[in-house]
Order: sequence, then C-alpha cells, then structure tokens
Amino acid sequence: MEDVFLLKESVLSFLDRSGALLQLAEDCKPFNDIQRNEAVYRFCIRVNPSDLIELDPRLGDCVLNDPLKATALFQSVCFLSIKTLSLIEKIHTESQVNVILKFTHLPPFPEYTLDLCEFPCGYGPMRPVAMEGLAIAMTRVSKYTQGARFLCSEEDCPCSTGFHHIRVHAPGATESATVRSDFSCLLCSSHLKEDIKFRVLGDKQLVELIHVKALDVLKVHPPSALRYQSVTLFLRDELCNSMRIGRLYRVLGIPAHVHQWPNVTWSVEANSVQPWEPEYTGTISSNFQALLTATACSPWRFSAIVANTFGSPVVPPGLYSTLKLGLLLSLVQGREDNPDSLHCLDLLALTTDTLILDRLMMYSLGLAGRGVRHPATGEMFASLSRDEHGAGTANIHAGSALLATGGVCMLGDLGHHRKDKMDALQSALESRTVSVIIPGKKYGEDADQQISFPVQCSFWALADSTAPSNKTTRTDSTVLGTVDMGPVPAQLAEAFGLVILCREAGGKQALLAQTVHTLRQAVQPGEPLYPSCMQFTTQDYQELLAHTQRIQTELSPGAEMMIHGYYMASRRVRSDSGHGAKVSVASIKLLISLAEAHSKLCLRSTVLEEDAVIAVLLCENSITLRHGASALVIPPDAAFPCDLCDLEALHRRDLILEQLQQSILHFVYAYAPGAASYITEEE
Repeated sequence: MEDVFLLKESVLSFLDRSGALLQLAEDCKPFNDIQRNEAVYRFCIRVNPSDLIELDPRLGDCVLNDPLKATALFQSVCFLSIKTLSLIEKIHTESQVNVILKFTHLPPFPEYTLDLCEFPCGYGPMRPVAMEGLAIAMTRVSKYTQGARFLCSEEDCPCSTGFHHIRVHAPGATESATVRSDFSCLLCSSHLKEDIKFRVLGDKQLVELIHVKALDVLKVHPPSALRYQSVTLFLRDELCNSMRIGRLYRVLGIPAHVHQWPNVTWSVEANSVQPWEPEYTGTISSNFQALLTATACSPWRFSAIVANTFGSPVVPPGLYSTLKLGLLLSLVQGREDNPDSLHCLDLLALTTDTLILDRLMMYSLGLAGRGVRHPATGEMFASLSRDEHGAGTANIHAGSALLATGGVCMLGDLGHHRKDKMDALQSALESRTVSVIIPGKKYGEDADQQISFPVQCSFWALADSTAPSNKTTRTDSTVLGTVDMGPVPAQLAEAFGLVILCREAGGKQALLAQTVHTLRQAVQPGEPLYPSCMQFTTQDYQELLAHTQRIQTELSPGAEMMIHGYYMASRRVRSDSGHGAKVSVASIKLLISLAEAHSKLCLRSTVLEEDAVIAVLLCENSITLRHGASALVIPPDAAFPCDLCDLEALHRRDLILEQLQQSILHFVYAYAPGAASYITEEE
C-alpha cells in the first residue's frame, strides 16, 4: 500500500508540473452542462515517458511495462483531484473516470519497437510499442460503448441505485465484454440490468497496417522468402479518420488479444498516429556530379545524356529517348513522403513493340520510391469485404492505384483491360478521385454510403498502335496529323497528360541494335555493354532521382511567361480550327509540372525558360498525336531531333532547340494577345 501511495504521489506531482492538472480542470467544464448526464467521463492525458522516468523511475517503468496498472493510478489521482476541487459534482465513484494515457513517444529501444516484418506476432508482452507501416485497408467509422452503468435487479440491494457497477472499455476488449446481459451483482449476485440512458458511445475505426516492403511483391523485385502479414489497428474517438489508405504512418499502440470465441486474434489499440516519412541519406554519385560539371555550358545537355543512357539494361542508348525522358520526368515528380504535393505526370506510350516498352517501364518502375504493377485482372482502385473483427461493417481494401500513392501505378498494355476498367480509369484521370459505394443492406445500414478517395499517383500505360480499333483508322503523318490510338478510346487518351509515339526513325537499324543488345544481355548478364554508360549504374539513377524529388523549385519570369503565353496561343489556335478547344485547362498544370520536373532533373532550383521549352515541345507533340498539328509546326520527336552519338551531336541538338525556342516565341507573339508586352525575345 505504501508503494501505491508513493506512486500516486508521483502521478500528482507529474500532473502538476506538466500542466495536465490545469488541463484536467478545463476538460471538466463541458461535463457540468445540465443536459449531459453520463455514466463515464473520458479524459486524455499526454504522457512523456522520459519525464516520468526522470521524476520517478518506478512510475516510468510502470507506464512503459504495465500500462493498465499505470492507467489505474492516474484514474485514482484524477478522481481525487476532481472531487477535492469540486470540478464535476456528478461524479460519485472512481470507476466513472475513464483516463486515456496518450504517449508522446517511446524509448528508441528494440523492446518498444514492433517490426511488421517479424512473424509471427503476438508473443511479446502487452506493453506500448512503436511501428511504421502502410495503411492498406480500413473500415467506416462505427460506434462502440465507452462505458455503461448497470443496476442490481434486487430493489433492496444498495447497488440498485448509484454508480457501483460501471463497465468501461479496456484495450483489446470486445463490445460484449463491456455490455451484455449476464453480469451479476458483486454484493448479492443478483442479475444486473443496464441503465440505457447513461450509456456513453464513442467512435471506432479499424485499419490494416503492413510493412512498406510488402509493396515489393507488387513491384519488380524478385520474390523473397519473407512473409508479410498485416496488423489490425483499432482507432478510437479522436484518432478516427486520422489515417488514409495508401499513406505511411508511425503508430504508437498497445498490443491486445481480442477474444472472439472460439478464436483469439492479435491486434493493436492505437494510442498515437503520426504521418511517417522514410529518412533519405543518399547523395548524388560522383559520376553524375562530374557530368553536371562537364555539361554546365548548356541547360539541356545534362538531362539529354541522362535520358539517352537511361535504361541501358533493357534498351541500347539512343533508343526511345523521348519516352525515357518522359519516364524520368514522371519519376522526378513522385513524392512518397508527401503525396499531397505530388504533381502527377500520366504517360501513355504508343508502339509496335509492346514487349520492349513493357520491359523498359518495368525497369523504370523499379526506380520509383513507390511503384505498383497493376495486373489486368486485379482491382485498380478499391474493393469491399465484410470486417472480420465483429464490427459487421464494410472493410475497404486499397487497389493498385491507392497502394501507389505518391508514386507510379503501371498499367501495362491497355489492350488487355476490359472496357469498364478503362472507363473507371478515365474517370479517375479526369477527376483525380475514386468513389466507393457501400451497399447499406449488405453491411447493416439503412442507406447506401459513398466514400471518395483521392488518386495521388502517376499512371503509366502502353498500347499497340497497330492493334485494331473500333473507330475509322486515320492517316498517320510523320510531322502533321494524328495517329491511331489502337484499342485506346479517344477520351481515355485525352485524359493522359503525355502521349508519346515510340517509332524509331532507324527502322531495321534500330531493330538490329535492339536484337544485338538483347543477345549480348543474355550472353553477358550483368556486365556493362556500352562504354558510354558504364559510369551510370542503376544505383546512380536511384540516388539521382531520390535527390531530385526533394528539390524545391521556383518558376522564373521567363519560364512562367513562356508557359502561359504558349497555353493562351495554343488554346486560341485550336479553338479557331473549327473542331472545338483541344487544349484543356489541365494543360497549364501539365506544362508547369513538366518544366519543374526538367529543372529538377537538371539539379536546378529555378525553372528556366529552357525548361519551359522542353515542356512545350513534349506537350505540343502529345497534342499533335491526338488532334493534329497547329500553326506551331515542330518535328515528331522535338526533344531529341537527332541522335546523341558524340559531342558534335549534343551541340547540334542545342542549336536546334534554340531555333525551336524562337519558333515558340514567334508563335506566342502571333496568337497570344498582349504577349509582346511580357515576353522578351532573345535576339
């Protein structure tokens, strides 16, 4: 008893020093409302384990290793404080005070860390642990009983009145452990009946958390012997809706065994939830640093060489350079650590060789911070199932797009997808949201409910341009006019930001280069095949992309004016063509995103006018493929108008891009009203 008294004394001292006692007094004020008449009064107290250990090591040890006992100590002290200070007159017994200890953090020791890769879980002590993971499924918010008042059915028993029998939810307890009809009086053993008007309800939500490495199974890494198993989190009251599907979180919680006869499941009662960002400690390789120094004379050369040699394990340098640049720009704009700041760059590649492009995209997907390969038969956005933990509500499981939040979702060949799937994809690309309808009758509700989720990932897809389509085939021109999109509906192609036609000018020569490359890869696996790309490894590209994603950019006046001028001029030209406006409002976001991505890829924090030139060329090529050429006539592969085989070729490309830059400015002067007043042409 003396030890318990000393611990309570330490609890009171902590509450006084930390300001929690004053907060307790403030929290009591709303409960004094005459209309509020409850059996249980809930209070949250923030606890810093380090402060407790410094104040009283025994109390700190109790909080960290026996949280239920520590909660009882705080409950007793809070009850005495409330009664002594007359904070709530309606509280009569200690059991009416429901104290929740909220941990600010836990000691950084293995004993207080739960690695979700470990299997099986649930054999350790039931003490607070910290874990990091990815939210892959969640239920709707439903109700649970925080506390209830029971009265003895025997009228002569003292427990037939008052607050002698109070049931309060405990971590790991089911609803039947708090409220059911077979409780007995502790004094006379008579049947207890609940006083319904004093029942206190709270909100709860279930979330499935899994180790982020589990996504490697859906990526391109070879399967390993590791087994990944999700853990069920119970979010209650203020923690409900604090997590979103597809996001990374750091969770502090208390493990619990949930008894549902005849089964016992292991879950975690969440105590604290915070967004989690994986630490980045990498640097740019010396090879790319040397290349940056060597190409400082031109704002275009660094990105040109990076794109030209990219994907050398799959395709030879110089092949599909425009597509590789588009893939790199899309990867640069990925933000796994902050999906809300993601600038999506959706890409559709048209080709006659889907196998090679599929391999190139798969290789690129492996460099994404988060990448998911979507199977044609899988769920793209979300699916429903019944909750298995007794809640009876719907459990919403993340599909490929939601799992790829902040990264890339690769769809593969769109010719393998059903029409309804492509319609859903088109809707998601246009609105950047996906809605899930939960049938009310199936999941115990009076009416259907619709829940919307943001789609925050970039989509990569490819299509066989020679495949049959349902529309009349249109003439394919190398410079002017449109190309047939194969099995891709025109509205879906329009929803993609970039459409790139992968058709190499070399013809048989390009096919021969790809054949030789593939054979050499088979004979000499893992060895560099080209002297020009020996210095740039896959790891070099991973480090470069990870660094570029964290660069904060700012538009220069020249870049901003060129982007807005081109947008207004192109919109006017295509609106006057008699076929309606072909440049949507979303195009301005695409142009800015492309320019920012190119600036980041060149390791610049300021978006130059030269970055805007690349953005305009890529965007104009894409619009031309879908709607035909405009007054701004540019080559089909304007970003790579010539092969980059040597230094002279790089110089020749710079000269061509400078000429195209002037052509863009003249186009803006001619068709954008007032453009001459805010764009200064470089003579």
